[in-house]
Amino acid sequence: MTSSDIRAGFLKFFEERGHRIVPSASVIPYDDPTLLFTNAGMNQFKDVFLGTGKRSYVRAADSQKCIRVSGKHNDLEEVGRDTYHHTFFEMLGNWSFGDYYKKEAIAWAWELLTGVWGLEKKRLYATVYEQDDEAELLWKKVTDIDPTHVLRFGKKDNFWEMGETGPCGPCSEIHIDLTDDCSGGKLVNAGDPRVMEIWNLVFIQYDRDEKGELTPLPAKHVDTGMGFERVCAVLQGKKSNYDSDVFTPIISHIANLVGMKYGGTIDGQSDIAMRVIADHVRMLTFSIADGGIPSNEGRGYVMRRILRRAARFGRTVGMHEPFLFKVVEAVVRSMGNQYPEIRQKQELVERIIKGEEESFNQTLDRGLEIFDSVVSSIGGSKIFPGDDAFKLYDTFGFPLDMTQMMVRERGLSVDMEKFDGLMARQKDRSRQSGRSEISEAQIETARKFDARELEERFQFVGYEQLESDACVVAREGGLVVLDKSPFYAESGGQVGDRGQFETRDGRIFYVWDTQKSGKVNILILEDAPLLTPLNQNLEPGDIVKAHVDKDRRDEVMRNHTATHIVHEALRQVLGTHLHQQGSLVAPDHLRFDFNHFEKITPDQLRKIEDIVNEKISDDIPVLALNDPKEWLTIEQAKAKYPNVKMFFGDKYGDHVRIVEIDPKFSVELCGGTHVKHTREIGLFKIISESSIASGIRRLVAVTGDGLTKYIEERMQKVNELDQQIEKLLAERADLERQLGKPAKTPAVRRPSPGPLEMPAGEITTDTVARVDREMVQREEAVEEITKSTLDLKKEISKFRVRKAAADIDTLVAGGIAVDGFTVVSFRAEITDAEELKSLGDALRSKIRSGVGVIGSVVAEKVALVCVVTDDLIKDKKLQAGRIVGELAKRLGGGGGGRPHLATAGGKDISKLDETLRQAPEIVKSMLSH
Repeated sequence: MTSSDIRAGFLKFFEERGHRIVPSASVIPYDDPTLLFTNAGMNQFKDVFLGTGKRSYVRAADSQKCIRVSGKHNDLEEVGRDTYHHTFFEMLGNWSFGDYYKKEAIAWAWELLTGVWGLEKKRLYATVYEQDDEAELLWKKVTDIDPTHVLRFGKKDNFWEMGETGPCGPCSEIHIDLTDDCSGGKLVNAGDPRVMEIWNLVFIQYDRDEKGELTPLPAKHVDTGMGFERVCAVLQGKKSNYDSDVFTPIISHIANLVGMKYGGTIDGQSDIAMRVIADHVRMLTFSIADGGIPSNEGRGYVMRRILRRAARFGRTVGMHEPFLFKVVEAVVRSMGNQYPEIRQKQELVERIIKGEEESFNQTLDRGLEIFDSVVSSIGGSKIFPGDDAFKLYDTFGFPLDMTQMMVRERGLSVDMEKFDGLMARQKDRSRQSGRSEISEAQIETARKFDARELEERFQFVGYEQLESDACVVAREGGLVVLDKSPFYAESGGQVGDRGQFETRDGRIFYVWDTQKSGKVNILILEDAPLLTPLNQNLEPGDIVKAHVDKDRRDEVMRNHTATHIVHEALRQVLGTHLHQQGSLVAPDHLRFDFNHFEKITPDQLRKIEDIVNEKISDDIPVLALNDPKEWLTIEQAKAKYPNVKMFFGDKYGDHVRIVEIDPKFSVELCGGTHVKHTREIGLFKIISESSIASGIRRLVAVTGDGLTKYIEERMQKVNELDQQIEKLLAERADLERQLGKPAKTPAVRRPSPGPLEMPAGEITTDTVARVDREMVQREEAVEEITKSTLDLKKEISKFRVRKAAADIDTLVAGGIAVDGFTVVSFRAEITDAEELKSLGDALRSKIRSGVGVIGSVVAEKVALVCVVTDDLIKDKKLQAGRIVGELAKRLGGGGGGRPHLATAGGKDISKLDETLRQAPEIVKSMLSH
């Protein structure tokens, strides 16, 4: 039984039991910010389980693409080293949304495994949650499993959770004993590949909140997941997933690329390497095809980490040049029929992987040399230094788990305390998008300055001054420290200052960013040779004149003060439970993250905006203690201001700075820069509000120049919508001409014509409201015209089908007799695939006993539909899918479908008529088989 047979058999089994076969969701869960990757078949149905969404069906089944490489489901270290763990895998699943429950799920699982696939019953074990008496009883009642093979386990093994929060419930796992003498009962849930889980039946009945509390869901659901690779290995009699036909074509391709023989050994290093590469390239192929891109953040970093791990294993099999991208071909060849998206994106996937390989290969060999030298230098120690592990990560791009893997191979371990400390510093310096790339090694070098000496000499004067005379006290490459600096360093969400400083002899150095190291602000110079040659002579002791970019600082200050006001406005409108979870204060916008469990209504957003703009127009003084000598302890601040708030991300010292905007309204601990009076902010506008995680929402707003940019972008969009409306109306008029009469759809209301122009003078709330109103009107018009156009297209489609169907009786009468039935084949002037299928249905209803084939040209390609009457399917074993597939081959294409109706496509339009004439002979040849 091939893997394709197994997948198809699973889906057919559940389709026959009333399940809708649904397509796999993307492995990139764009609509679920709580996940890096789709890690289970149930992800796409999460809203159903939570009761926030529904489907038109209550039973479903599919084969879902999954990736598990982080968090709770992290089995990365086992991948390739054992026989059954993978980063990418397929999960066969069936679901019930408030329909059947434990009884049917258990009975059908047993029937498929033992009745259809013929697994030996004596080798199967079922585990149940220790408190789930019902499931244990059902296993013994509705199946003939050996009662001693039903085992109870605790929460760790038999209570399923999608994550820290969300849908969950008890589960019942099915394990198979692969030992030679069936003695593996004691190895269930022991992590031994000789007895492994193949199917998990999850009974979802709870929703876990962030406090860990369980709330019953509105309805009980079933969510099952079967490891496709595992069951293929079992049914094909293999001891390892990698020996099944899911992997063997890919591994054989790798073996040919690297010039080695694959022996299938568990401990052989070259065999492990080839298995890891096969697995990792599968993961990369599917994640890139679904829109993921390797990068330094989030899922992109996970992808880059997997790619680099595979590249390192490439060294084990002697590959020093990019080769991973060549493995993609084998993955596509093996899996492209089931998942056509990887075939469509093959070139893109190969290009991205090759580019990443080329980039990493430049440093990989050098990094491996560094690693070996460190191992040699530590002598008898069993600890690999954390700062060297960080250097491999930072300078040479080695993910930590890759270093840990190499260290374990030498019997060592990494000094994680040191590594984590260095990583924590790096995370505190999260870079603003667009900043010049400064090596982390450079920043770390700068931090090796005498911190005590620098802190004693350093003074920040940027609260009151944007210019200052200063002395260079330290420099390393593109990193500079001044003794008296007006440059604010990134902190508490506020971005670092930019600007320049000039030496006495006229040399100018441009500051691209400012970061903090302890109490010292480090200036990061712009690495642009025409502007700032970093090899220019600049030494400690040089006197300079420092200038902060005033316009940029002013914009940042407007947004920072506005952030304080919006924080309190949110609490007043939404509730005092709300606290800041993160922020970004940039020159062109502000971003505010906060805890809240409901979508904010338009009315609430208006109230928040009104409060902020009211406080701005009140021109309230913004009071801040700029002299550190006047700062308070946290206890003093809390005693003086009971309503004081602390910003997320700020690191508070022994004494704190207070920023006050009316002591009864907003008092915060904050080290950032602010305007003197609220009126300086100008107008405030919320431009988006969204959920970014479970219970966490994000508000984005603009002020000042950011608002001007927002208005300009909205006006441009309005003008683009005007053009879109004109095109849609023209298309609608053309459709009416095709129909030969006015459409039955109602007339469309058109907004006042554009284009809009930027208003003169100060932007007011009326200006913003007008532009927003104009945009909404046009969006509504586009939606209305689009809907009416679609209705018109449907009417025309029905008209064309009726027109084409009018000649069917004549065509059937002229059909060719083959073995007592009629074969009808003809070409129709149909331009839509759905219309062609409708015409096929009409033809099938007219043929008493026969086969019908219709061909047409749709979107400059051949489209075919084949229909077969029920008597021929039963008596002659004819199938529309086979017939249309054979026809499509002659047109340079392919296709298939169900026995009674199937579709196909082809490339060679010139052969369409000839192929249609050959239909009777093709049908006749299939009878002879």
